[in-house]
Amino acid sequence: MEGGTILFSGFTQLCKGLAAVLVIVYVISQLVPPTIDYLALIPGKTVPFAWNLLTAGYLEQSIFGLILNIAGLLFSGKLLEPVWGSREFLKFIAAVNFSTSVSIFITAILLFYVTGRDEFLYTPLSGFHGVLSGFLVGVKQIMPEQEITAFHVFKLQAKWLPSLMVMVSIVVSLLTTESMLYLPFVIFGTYWSWLYLRYFQRNPETNLKGHLSDDFAFSTFFPAFLRTIIDAFASICQKLFCGNSQSSSDEQDSYVSGGISLPASDTIEASRRRQRGARALEERLGTTKDEEDAIVGDQSHEDASDIV
Repeated sequence: MEGGTILFSGFTQLCKGLAAVLVIVYVISQLVPPTIDYLALIPGKTVPFAWNLLTAGYLEQSIFGLILNIAGLLFSGKLLEPVWGSREFLKFIAAVNFSTSVSIFITAILLFYVTGRDEFLYTPLSGFHGVLSGFLVGVKQIMPEQEITAFHVFKLQAKWLPSLMVMVSIVVSLLTTESMLYLPFVIFGTYWSWLYLRYFQRNPETNLKGHLSDDFAFSTFFPAFLRTIIDAFASICQKLFCGNSQSSSDEQDSYVSGGISLPASDTIEASRRRQRGARALEERLGTTKDEEDAIVGDQSHEDASDIV
């Protein structure tokens, strides 16, 4: 019992607040169903209801999805928020949520014009799973080599979690029609979160943007035999979002202090991110261990008192 209590402790205030928002929006949508038409992303009604590009990500229409997303938010926040900071963590959620909704809106409009099917325009789309997929990309960024064991049998490095999430979502969507509604959120959420972390997230230590190390390249989401092809495609994004590649490279490759250029590299920066992620994980595990030891000590003391 105590172990379960410890497992569900240590969540950040920001994540608890966001979880409360998800619960409140879900309850409102169940008590007043017409609110779904105003909060969910319905591409045919986005004009003039443009706010649903923001609200759709915080509306979950099933209790199972609500529980899954809240659990993912709380546990991911325990790892990511201490490393990124609360402000950056919130910016990440807002950026991924909005860009995912915009991408789904554009995709639905294009599919309508190609197929002429009205369901692409008037099916309510919503859910936090786009951001949840983005959290897995964040875990890949800060602790890519961390080994995760599931059910004491299945072992996987953290860097493969986003790819596994996308693959499983595609397979499940092929088996059940209802799951197809979640697939765009997962795919776009994964892509836009990588794009944000790769090119736009500001490092508070260096005041530079992005994470341009090779171990976080877009091709690392794919098997090794596909990476040459993917790298050719990803170079377009590199030129688009980095502008002048030479000046960007120069800025990333050196720190300037008092007019003296100090050599640095993406490898060093990646190592620092991994160290911060490992420290955050160790702190969480250390806190849990201390609490467990305290509980065992209290129980031993109580047992000794009973014997006396």
